[in-house]
Amino acid sequence: MSDDPGVTAGDIARIAGVGRATVSNWRRRHADFPRPVGGTAASPLFSLTDVEGWLIRNGKPFEVSLGDRVWQRLRASADDFRLADLVGWAGLRLLGDRGDATGPSQPAIIPGDPELPGMLKDLAAEYGHRGAFELIFERYAAAHSRRLVLTRGDVARLMTRLACREGDTVLDPACGLGTLLLAAPGAGRVLGQESDPAAARIALLRLLLARTPAEIVAADSLRADGFAEEAADSAVCNPPFGDRAWGHEDLTGDPRWEYGLPPRGEPELAWVQHCLAHVRPGGRAALLMPSAVASRRPGRRVRGNLLRTGALRAVATLAPGGPDLWLLRRPGPGERPPERILLLDAEGDLDRVEREWNRHVDGGGEWSVPVVDLLDDEVDVTPSRHRPRHSGPAFGRRFSEALDRLAAAAPEPPRVDLLPEQRPLPFTTIAELARAGVLTVIHAPARPLTGGAVPVLTVDDLTTGSDPSGAAAPDPSLIRLQPGDVVATAAGSARVIAEPGAVLGPHLTLYRPDGARLDPHFLAGFLTFAHTRTGTGSSRMDLRRTRIPRLSLERQREYGRAFQELARLTATLREMSALGDALVRLSFDGLVDGHLRPRR
Repeated sequence: MSDDPGVTAGDIARIAGVGRATVSNWRRRHADFPRPVGGTAASPLFSLTDVEGWLIRNGKPFEVSLGDRVWQRLRASADDFRLADLVGWAGLRLLGDRGDATGPSQPAIIPGDPELPGMLKDLAAEYGHRGAFELIFERYAAAHSRRLVLTRGDVARLMTRLACREGDTVLDPACGLGTLLLAAPGAGRVLGQESDPAAARIALLRLLLARTPAEIVAADSLRADGFAEEAADSAVCNPPFGDRAWGHEDLTGDPRWEYGLPPRGEPELAWVQHCLAHVRPGGRAALLMPSAVASRRPGRRVRGNLLRTGALRAVATLAPGGPDLWLLRRPGPGERPPERILLLDAEGDLDRVEREWNRHVDGGGEWSVPVVDLLDDEVDVTPSRHRPRHSGPAFGRRFSEALDRLAAAAPEPPRVDLLPEQRPLPFTTIAELARAGVLTVIHAPARPLTGGAVPVLTVDDLTTGSDPSGAAAPDPSLIRLQPGDVVATAAGSARVIAEPGAVLGPHLTLYRPDGARLDPHFLAGFLTFAHTRTGTGSSRMDLRRTRIPRLSLERQREYGRAFQELARLTATLREMSALGDALVRLSFDGLVDGHLRPRR
């Protein structure tokens, strides 16, 4: 192994706190930028020592964390094809260091770097054993994002909230790297199966380090069912899409096909029936499916049987183009199937899925469709083909409300005065203000925060303007937010904290100004809008170099009020865009259904 591990352009961007585009610009514009020492033309590797030297010579601030150094040395220990095994070795080592006596089998490869075990112990001392492995896992997932199929965290949480209950035995027959099983709320026991042994090992390690009782089998669930005798309370699955070699010929008479033999080109319907066969009567299942599964002609017989028996309870298109979320329930003996199914086009609003599902379960909701209306020659359960139809008065009210909401949302322009001539302002920077003690800059810990009841402000919360949505276990090292703090992302979104109680989430930076010298809204405005003047096209910027005018506190507050108006204007325009989209869809439906006609 080389003592100087290679780093990718993405690694350099993270180390230097800039975007990938900035690194590309450095390579083009600076003849002395280090040359690649390995990798490929599409993904070159650079010497970490050379990169550090170049950053120092060019005055570029950077920080190579212990986590980055562990990751680079781990990755340099073998070729890329064995990286998953190396990650598994690291997880197994962390599990043993924590004192756990049981774990998965040792991978065939063991890195020859004698410093790695000690570095892993240091990383665990800083982040905890689970946090250390999740940090390594995040690096691995980012490095292989094009090859790995990872369920989004918010989608995983939605699926498990709808399908799983506390204390459930939860099954994921295509568990991949364990994301869905980790999201199951208070699972009593989790069962997973994954055809890739290296991925199965990583999934098991993630679960064991999270102290979740787990059993993971490394085999193909359809061809070699590892839990044939098990009955789970719930099942969640993001199955492989479009796999025509799933075993159609070998599994023709399999007893799992209670709703019909899945056609060769419909492997997803095989996974649906596999999940239903493994849950108890009354058990629930949630699967992610390609949108085409809802309408493809070869699968209509299986879809029809799922509807007739009441096994299929809901299909929700999560975002334009899919995927769809299928919610299912295994019918009990003699149970009468429901008369309606939920077919929802969520249009990217995941919270809406849960709201509409609860309304549907309570016996209402405009997206509930009679099952009998779907049992035709096509058995098409595509939500967009079954948008709610309204009576004349109901449509009129909804259309008028949409027009009124759009008109009411019309924004007011910012209250600013046009000066007869330009008046340049004296400037300083965030870094200079920090050196002068005018504000304190605190970076969030890189480790993932999971579990517990302490609210966590996340990057997504800051970007969307929502309340803290994360959760963490109590820990003295957590950075608690105070009223007047300014929190920002590397991409430039910033917020002034109004209420105490939450803690700073990963990948966020806290700016705590001296209120007697620096107005927080003034600071947040420049952190938010300064990226519009960079012209670099990068999604990230070095906020330490953000230029701030030198103004009196009174003038700062005037600017702060103007920046608040600009922030409200931005939110209003986003709301108007969503309202406009809804009005366009409603108008189209009205024209097609005969509630509207073009004006003459």
